[in-house]
Amino acid sequence: MLEDAILDVRDLRMRYGRTDVLSGVTFQARRGEVLALLGPNGAGKTTTIEILEGFRKRSAGHVAVLGADPVDAGEAWRARIGVVLQSWRDHAKWRVRELLAHLGRYYAPYSTADLPRPWDPDELLEAVGLTELAGQKIRRLSGGQRRRLDVAIGIVGRPELLFLDEPTAGFDPQARRDFHDLVHRLSDLEETTILLTTHDLDEAEKLADRILILGGGQIIADGSADELSRRMSTQAEVRWSRDGQRFVHSADDPTRFVRELFRQYGESVEDLEVRRASLEDTYMALVRRVEAGADPAQDVMTRRLSVVAG
Repeated sequence: MLEDAILDVRDLRMRYGRTDVLSGVTFQARRGEVLALLGPNGAGKTTTIEILEGFRKRSAGHVAVLGADPVDAGEAWRARIGVVLQSWRDHAKWRVRELLAHLGRYYAPYSTADLPRPWDPDELLEAVGLTELAGQKIRRLSGGQRRRLDVAIGIVGRPELLFLDEPTAGFDPQARRDFHDLVHRLSDLEETTILLTTHDLDEAEKLADRILILGGGQIIADGSADELSRRMSTQAEVRWSRDGQRFVHSADDPTRFVRELFRQYGESVEDLEVRRASLEDTYMALVRRVEAGADPAQDVMTRRLSVVAG
């Protein structure tokens, strides 16, 4: 167990009737760390998050969130947590700033000298890009604007731990970029620990310090996007052109191969590109292994051995 763990999950299990949805999920997260929880539909991502949020009681296992068991935690504990759901459908008649100021009042009793609560409404509106819409009624917001408000609602209490469920669904490219900047601000400056679920692997790679892949009821991979790619495939694909012809070669040691390539052909080598397995390649390969009947426990053991060996 990490001494400074914000999340400490060990051998988490969840059974519905005779079906095991989670069969031994184990992971930890430190303060200020951003984790992406990936997995196919039905893998148990939502169940895992609902258990951590205290909305669902687990069948077995150890779970500590901000040092407390979510099953027994009270309102003071809940005030330290933020949740951004996929969508909200209430508060249509409220105005944007009015709603944030109203919700913020619930967090004021839990303010501390180290972490004043809530977030100032005007500062929060600026952070999520809604300053110009502060007086707008919520029902008149576009889908992307409403999604920004969802994020603001989730962080109005300055959470120490933030759960994000598909946070950028409906965002245009600029809004997505702004949101990514906000996530980095929360983790780097506010030291907020963030656990997000997303189907956007590119987004996971950009935002997450660590990526967890859930399959077969267990965490089958845990590491940065680069670490996972290197563990999954030892070969890299080297592409280059020479004398108008295009070449592709797979190499266990791409650095040595490229060095030898230039030794032989010198400046005639053009358009050189070295490509390792992407996060998408890694994710799909791992999920296919589990769907094909591979033992998830063996994947976990292989991952742990890789960590020790590395």
